[in-house]
Formats: sequence, structure tokens, C-alpha cells
Amino acid sequence: MTASTSPSIASNAPQRPVRDSFWTRIAAELAEAIGSGIYAPGQRLPSEHALAEQFGVNRHTIRRSLASLCTQGLVRITQGSGTYVEDFAVDLVLGKRTRHHQGLAQAGLRGSLVVLHEQALPATVTVAKALQVPVRSKVLALRVLGEAQGQPLHVSERYFPLPRFEGLTAVVRATGSITAGFAAHGVADYTRRESRITADLPDARVAADLRQPASRPVLLVESLNVDPQGVPIEWARAWFAGDRVKLTIAHDEH
Repeated sequence: MTASTSPSIASNAPQRPVRDSFWTRIAAELAEAIGSGIYAPGQRLPSEHALAEQFGVNRHTIRRSLASLCTQGLVRITQGSGTYVEDFAVDLVLGKRTRHHQGLAQAGLRGSLVVLHEQALPATVTVAKALQVPVRSKVLALRVLGEAQGQPLHVSERYFPLPRFEGLTAVVRATGSITAGFAAHGVADYTRRESRITADLPDARVAADLRQPASRPVLLVESLNVDPQGVPIEWARAWFAGDRVKLTIAHDEH
């Protein structure tokens, strides 16, 4: 009699896993809906309130489910706007002549570079060594966002020797192209001497620019471009959204 009426540890133990399973089940159902095309790339998901009513749970559970999908790279959560299905993964080629516009064109997309900030700074030891200029000599520093179809693909910090590239920012703002900026300053062609790629976690500023959580890794590419005489003209660090970009290294360019 006692065994049949007294609450036991065994009868209570499954309750927590059952509660925890709600958010995983909802995340799985939403992931399946995304995969089957019910929610298309770029589409905004229903609000947390609407999803909570749909699944009969509280908004905290929905929030946990959406956070899981975000970590998987299936959605992005934009503060004050909503949750959106991630759009696409772009295959960008890093080669001897790497150009943002050309890379996107090869992927069938249109995009441009947007200057977020510009400043003339004294060259740090790292920048001076890369550009082969004296330490603390003036360089142009640009923070640039690379977009495609309205989606941020990468954000970069780019450094150019001064006074050689005085006025380059105005050209880049007008054209959305670093290549056009170089051409306006007498550099008709340039090549990439090196690219170094590592995986990294973004800081808060990079994560905000890429519209992704700081917990999602990015690809950090450090690169050096030189003019036809081999003189360094640009050193850059670019953070690529790891879930939207696949980088291919081309070894057969001439």
C-alpha cells in the first residue's frame, strides 16, 4: 500500500527532462520547417509571442529554442527587429587577385563595400612592418563592411600608407570598391602577397556589425596587397561570418 501511494524518486525524476525537452523539440520542429522551405531564407519568423501560443509554451522556452537555432547558424536574431532565417552561404575565392565585386559576381550575387569609419592614425609596429613604413608614420585606417544582397558577409580594418592614398576614402564611399580607389590613385592593378586565415570568436563590435551572436565563430583573414612593383599598398584584417561564407584558396591564378 505504501509503495503504491507514496511519491517516489523514480516518479518525479522524469519531470525535469520532460520540461527541458520542450525547447529542443520546438527547435527541431522549427529547423525542419526551415529545411523544408516553410520558412524561406531571409524570412522573419513569427514573434516569440506567436510561437509561444502556437506551441503552447511560455516565451522563455521559445527564446531558448531560438537561441539554439542561432547557435546552429540557421537563424539570426536582430535586437528590436526579430528572428530571421539565415540567407545563404557564399563561396568567396581568395587568390592572387582577390576582388569583392568579382567574388560576389562569381557566386551570382551583387554587393558592395560600405565605409563605416575612417581615421588617419600613427602606424603601429604591426601595421608599419606590413606596409614597410616607419613606426608612427601616418596611415589611413578604414573600417569597412562587405555586403551582399543586403546581408553583411565581412567587416574589416584596412590600412593604407599616407600621403600616397590621401582621398581614397571618398572614392570608396562613392563606388563601394577598393579597386576603384586604387585606380583613382594610379594603381591600375594589384595582387595579394599573402592571406592568413584563423578561426576566432568576434568581439562585441564585430558581432554587431555582422549581426550575429558573439558566441558564433568567425573566420579572421589577415592579408597584404602590393602594387605591380611589389610595394605594399594595403594591410587588412577581415572578419568573415562563418555561417554565411565559405573561403576557397585559389592556387592557379597567373
